[in-house]
Amino acid sequence: MKTILDKQQLHLAILRLAHQFLENNHSLHDVVFIGIQPRGVLVGTKLMDCIRQLCPGENIQYGILDITFYRDDVRDELHVANTTEIPFSIEDKNVILIDDVLYTGRTIRAALDAIQDFGRPKKVELCVLVDRRFNRELPIQPDYCGKAIDTVISQKVKVEWDKEAVVLY
Repeated sequence: MKTILDKQQLHLAILRLAHQFLENNHSLHDVVFIGIQPRGVLVGTKLMDCIRQLCPGENIQYGILDITFYRDDVRDELHVANTTEIPFSIEDKNVILIDDVLYTGRTIRAALDAIQDFGRPKKVELCVLVDRRFNRELPIQPDYCGKAIDTVISQKVKVEWDKEAVVLY
């Protein structure tokens, strides 16, 4: 077990991501944020808290997306869906998908399929807390990344919110 981000580094990574959003988007009027269930929602909530502190009074649109029935890599199990809450239109908006760890790219592919049911965005960007750069199965790369790490297939990366750390097993 190795700590990739400790509590202070985790908070700094989230703050840095929030600042990058604000640098790249002069106005948040046409930007919507969507956390991917389940773990991307935890990252998204922290990011939205940070952005709301940096932009008081700004209307920040944040939703959550369940991709359970859009996955192509889990087929023989009984699936229990999570909640999807997108109480705004994504039509012609800049959608920023948020997840905790990018590994094979299959979760993001499923999320791209799922958001099409809600409209046609102008642009879709990806924000991840941790990018596992190797072993990608699909050509998906993050636009915003808190920490990029090199791992082997046998290792696991876990964001442990109770300890406020990112750990490599």
